[in-house]
Amino acid sequence: MDLASLAPSRFNSAMAAVGYDHRSMNKSKIDDQTAVWLALVEMVRQNPSISFDEQWARFLELSEARDPSLGPLPTWVPSNERIEESNVGRLMAELGFDSYDDLRQWSVEHRADFWRTVIDRLGIVFESSPSRILDLRNGPTDPRWLPGAQLNISDSCFQPEECVLAIVQGNEGGKRDTYVTYGELEALVNRVANGLLEHGFSPGETIALYMPMTIECVAAYLGIIRAGCAVISIADSFAPQEVGRRLEIAEANGIITVDEFSRGGRSIPMFDKVCAAGAPRAIVITRSDVTAPMLRRGDLYWSDILGEADSFESFTAEPYALTNVLFSSGTTGDPKAIPWTHLTPIKCGMDGHLHQDIGPGSVVCWPTNIGWMMGPWLIFATLLNRGCIALYEGLPAGPDFAHFIERAGVSMLGVVPSLVRAWRESGACDDADWSQIKVFSSTGEPSNRHDYLWLTSLTGHRAPVIEYCGGTEIGGGYVTGTVVQPASPSAFTTPALGLDLVILDDTGEPVADGEEGEVFLVPPSIGLSQTLLNRDHETVYHTGCPVGPEGRILRRHGDQLARLPGGFYRAQGRADDTMNLGGIKVSSLELERVIDHHSAVSESAAVAVQPGGEGAEKLVVFAIARKDADPDQLLTELRRLISKEINPLFKIHDLVLVDSLPRTASNKLMRRNLRDRYQA
Repeated sequence: MDLASLAPSRFNSAMAAVGYDHRSMNKSKIDDQTAVWLALVEMVRQNPSISFDEQWARFLELSEARDPSLGPLPTWVPSNERIEESNVGRLMAELGFDSYDDLRQWSVEHRADFWRTVIDRLGIVFESSPSRILDLRNGPTDPRWLPGAQLNISDSCFQPEECVLAIVQGNEGGKRDTYVTYGELEALVNRVANGLLEHGFSPGETIALYMPMTIECVAAYLGIIRAGCAVISIADSFAPQEVGRRLEIAEANGIITVDEFSRGGRSIPMFDKVCAAGAPRAIVITRSDVTAPMLRRGDLYWSDILGEADSFESFTAEPYALTNVLFSSGTTGDPKAIPWTHLTPIKCGMDGHLHQDIGPGSVVCWPTNIGWMMGPWLIFATLLNRGCIALYEGLPAGPDFAHFIERAGVSMLGVVPSLVRAWRESGACDDADWSQIKVFSSTGEPSNRHDYLWLTSLTGHRAPVIEYCGGTEIGGGYVTGTVVQPASPSAFTTPALGLDLVILDDTGEPVADGEEGEVFLVPPSIGLSQTLLNRDHETVYHTGCPVGPEGRILRRHGDQLARLPGGFYRAQGRADDTMNLGGIKVSSLELERVIDHHSAVSESAAVAVQPGGEGAEKLVVFAIARKDADPDQLLTELRRLISKEINPLFKIHDLVLVDSLPRTASNKLMRRNLRDRYQA
């Protein structure tokens, strides 16, 4: 059958072929283009030789023919069976809701009831139960969640039987994977906690993690928390100067690292960078005794702190006790130090449970780092839901990673758009079988439709992409998707459950369908930060915020979001002076601070642009330079400077030399003006 023959008249047969039911679409109208697309999907499943180029061409044709008032073309529609078997579908049935929209409305109108339900479903373990779920006597910006409770959130991570698989780890270039059960992982966590206290660390102290995501990293993370200490999360890509800044801000008492590790065939000397950063006493994980580095006075080897005792009584505390310090770039030169508490992982667990559909038997992989919120998120979203974490030590861009996903039986694969593009362009996934994947999820930066339709095609369009946008200060997402709603490439379908949002234009009015504006959150919610270590929280998130509809108090977040017809949303980048580069958030000022140190540059402006109007952001630098500066040489030197001083993952896409930079009457740099000029 030729693709062109899939006319609207094939509506009924197309629907029957994919098991469609009207409840899947929340009773919205099904249009002809959706019917044609679903029939095409059925053909692709029966005839895999239909090329992706043909699928993409048909998608564009159907999208262009579609009534704009219907919103973007759904490319995945859940069957009745998928809805009923999902976590959110079961919750809807238990609570007696006929539609997802009814559930979401209840979750924001009855927040205490919603979070009580989440806590029960996750099986959160308390030493002392809370007297209530939510106390709002101080208002929505300073709520008291779970007053009277005593807990250690690590205890809630070990509820399955000891023999259940907790982690599978693959390695770059390796053929043999490592498997760890819940019992083995908890024993290692307990040995870490015992060792920390035996070697002089005390509850309340902070210990940094500066290493790749491995089994030891997960055990160290949970062991630090179990011992009553707090983790300082530092990405393994940061240069010594940036490591030192974060250690100083969080007042680190120690650091756990590796001597070195390999990524992309290149050896990265981590302990050398720890020493260059002037870090406090280090605990060093080595590859072998033969290659063990010479330690400084007071430093320890990982093997030194792992005692024989594999039992430990967790140090419990009130819910707001510090468990983790993470960093996120704001609009000033220093990164914001954001505290996570025993509460924050409950948000991670809820998102994983109800939005990514993680549960017992799920194998969850998200290439990330303990320095970014998705590292801790991966630990809690998986273990609180009794799933298995799939870790890969190495560069995830090649075929080795693609085959690891197949071997590990990954059912939920998290991605960032730049990684998906690398897979598509390199052919890394060509020989891998990803048919076992049930859900993709994407975060870190805006995606584009072409790459993400290609991604779903790897599973015969059986797995939707759950777009997921949030922040470290949220503990998860504020806008996302579900497996009970239709999915369209690069589009969100819902605000996160238990958390509401409004999108306002420049006049402070809610935007209509087809318009974009700045996102403001409506507190309270478990997961939302209430303090910062090095900023005034009220000033950062609330001062100067407009009043929301019906007089609601709002919280600033800084993203731009488009409201699309049909209940969809699309990311439009940042409203403030921060950007996402390869899934890493960084402020313009952090970049400009380094660029302006170059002797040929007198002033610069760093902006993020989306080539083609969608997809991953690229870094463009506008600079006022010496008249004799060679543009190509200067670009090379600035790239090297950014790599050395901040992060080698940050790449300058383009350098534009200018005579002046636009400023407001109050001398504020107009970066948006430069971004718009470059896009034009």
